Amino acid sequence: MVIKMPIITKKDLPANEILRKENIEILEEENETEKFLEIAVLNLMPKKEDTEIQLLREISKANKKIKVTFCNVTSYQCKNTSLEHLEKFYSTFEEIKNKKFDGLIITGAPVEQMKFEEVDYWEELVNIMEWSKTNAKTTIYICWGAQAGLYYHYGIQKHLLPNKMFGVFEHEIVDTTTPILNGFKEGFKAPHSRHTGIKEEDIISNPNLNLVSKSNQAGVFIVEAKKNKQIFVTGHLEYDLNTLDSEYKRDLSKGLQIQEPVNYYKNGVPEFSWKENGSKFYSNWINEYVAKP
Repeated sequence: MVIKMPIITKKDLPANEILRKENIEILEEENETEKFLEIAVLNLMPKKEDTEIQLLREISKANKKIKVTFCNVTSYQCKNTSLEHLEKFYSTFEEIKNKKFDGLIITGAPVEQMKFEEVDYWEELVNIMEWSKTNAKTTIYICWGAQAGLYYHYGIQKHLLPNKMFGVFEHEIVDTTTPILNGFKEGFKAPHSRHTGIKEEDIISNPNLNLVSKSNQAGVFIVEAKKNKQIFVTGHLEYDLNTLDSEYKRDLSKGLQIQEPVNYYKNGVPEFSWKENGSKFYSNWINEYVAKP
């Protein structure tokens, strides 16, 4: 019999009840005498509550007792999440900077077409990324977060794509030895949603980086730092079934020129072709990086 381990979150976080309906065990107050892993999530996504649900859902699949602390930047006022929600359920960098975490996740953000230094909270993010080298055992950087991390830590530049990379793509495994892709099969699928990319030659030529996975269509996908337990993911393995659909309809409603997400709809209905891959990825990260000494 498999005993499911709980995820520990802030009391009354709206995501809690949604996840409980999915039979995910949520605790809102930890017993300080019991051991648990601590993961911080710097949530830079505009719809923060959607990202909370997505990441908590994936983290729960690792079957470890984990306390999750959501964090936000203070140098920018989010327009899509209420100040009340942030004040009640999020911590600032000042509040966590003296703590050590077993893992850190830095999400993407809708600022990829701006120069890094022009982003309102860039200086604050730089401080957090520098802090992560000593205060987080391992860090995952997602989408724009991955581009920001590669730029700050390793000087890798992003480049503007001719069209938005939008849809679900097949990927090849370049490094078969890394535990982050344990259980993955050649040609595995994952979603992308971005206007910028990373050049493969820039990763290969950097002695500190290892190209783990790429796509013939979507380009560089997963990059791993050789020494620092940093993992950079240019796509969104955490996305749920309807995220791409919501983004597509949002852009259409704004009158933007946007292509239909490729390889996503089947007979007009979204297909969750990457579901197992997202669960494997986050379980691998927690079991092989976060939980290990």
